[in-house]
Amino acid sequence: MRFRHPDGSTVHLAYCTNVHPAETLDGVLAQLRDHCEPVRRLLGRDRLGIGLWLAKDAAHALVTDPSALRGLRTELDRRGLEVVTLNGFPYEGFGAEKVKYRVYRPDWADPERLEHTTALARVLAGLLPDDVTDGTVSTLPLAWRTAYDPGRAEKAHAALVTLAERLDALDELTGRSIRVGLEPEPGCVVETTADALTPLTAIARDRVGVCVDTCHLATSFEDPHTALDALAAARVPVVKSQLSAALHAEHPHLPEVRAALAAFDEPRFLHQTRTSTAAGLRGTDDLGEALDADALPDSGPWRAHFHVPLHAAPAAPLTSTLPVLKAALTRLVGGPHPLTRHLEVETYTWQALPPELRPRGRTQLAEGIAAELTLARDLLTDLGLKELP
Repeated sequence: MRFRHPDGSTVHLAYCTNVHPAETLDGVLAQLRDHCEPVRRLLGRDRLGIGLWLAKDAAHALVTDPSALRGLRTELDRRGLEVVTLNGFPYEGFGAEKVKYRVYRPDWADPERLEHTTALARVLAGLLPDDVTDGTVSTLPLAWRTAYDPGRAEKAHAALVTLAERLDALDELTGRSIRVGLEPEPGCVVETTADALTPLTAIARDRVGVCVDTCHLATSFEDPHTALDALAAARVPVVKSQLSAALHAEHPHLPEVRAALAAFDEPRFLHQTRTSTAAGLRGTDDLGEALDADALPDSGPWRAHFHVPLHAAPAAPLTSTLPVLKAALTRLVGGPHPLTRHLEVETYTWQALPPELRPRGRTQLAEGIAAELTLARDLLTDLGLKELP
């Protein structure tokens, strides 16, 4: 979906396909047929933006076989779909029964991460619509914190410099400008937008910036305006933003709130949980750990890294951090010029919701995704952006 900003620029809105994980190119093509095109039809659109997640094997197949890349581009056009952004965070296995910590491997100290991200950039340059010259890729925020030391930090920073050089060369070769954004996430080396300032200003390359995920922003209790102002002051580009909402518990000391939270403690994904105290941010790696005894102070609200549907906040006594998303979006695209032109709805946890909230079948999932995109569209038009055909 495309929108005209009051300054005349185009803002793109997509939804991320990591909600229908596939490891192979054939699986990606099936996603387009079984999920993406039905969402487009529900929205009554001739064209729908999708943020493709391409696992290692799918990306390799596309970057090594020009005919396969052309075939994917043809299939996107045939189904009324377009791609301006990729989710390059998960490397493989995102559809596994247990993902948890494995999503952070390989990290940016490992050569595989650089090679995979380079492949994604090259693929994206071939997938961009004819009238679009700028693409974006979101990626791992360096590494999970416990696997990082000065030696690995040096390797990661060197890899990002090499990536920026490769993206410069790709632009010269193809005329397509691809940028990559580190996606701050709780528990990682770059947990907050503030954590991104030092490594990114050290790299000093416009090709590498930040992907602001509004669920992660909220989970870390970051104020959107403060965070985005700091990035702007440091001249760190907001490459893209993922529109998502976290799980919020206002009164975690109450037994009924603990019971409601426990329904979201599931075995597939990691749900980092945080609370803000006078002494600073306190947290656990997973929601189940937070619910154990006195793991976290419970005198203030808790937030958990669980991407809940934008249009359907959990029932009381829980809610979502949709207000944080709205505040961030106002700062991102509500000013005289957009801070980013690539927005991506990223609720990948539909099948991890408590059983009674999960979609039953493809049709209900498509309806849910369409409802999320409708909400995002309405937020954008309320900010003065005009939806384009």
